Amino acid sequence: MHRDIQTDNWISVCQLDDIVPNTGVCALLNQRQIAVFHVQAGEARVFAIDNYDPNSQASVLSRGLVGSVGERIAVASPIYKQHFDLQTGECLEAPEHSVNTYPARIEDGKVWVGL
Repeated sequence: MHRDIQTDNWISVCQLDDIVPNTGVCALLNQRQIAVFHVQAGEARVFAIDNYDPNSQASVLSRGLVGSVGERIAVASPIYKQHFDLQTGECLEAPEHSVNTYPARIEDGKVWVGL
């Protein structure tokens, strides 16, 4: 079961311009791999989820394809193509394999993730 993690501990990951729009990068934060996505559909937004794909048991979600599934912004795993909602972490095809989400924001041109 996924969980939305709330925090007051924010970590600067990179400059927003370091992430190509509509793609992701992997950041190692406190010994945890986090997939950070820069979504550009009008206004720039950032999302952060676990990088580990429980379906393929590989740390690959940051390399997935970003798009939409209906009204949801999602990333498709590069291995088995399951879709993960970037706002909730829910695996759309197998909800039992959902991932954690982390708060993410843009401030002064930098991407920040809360742990």
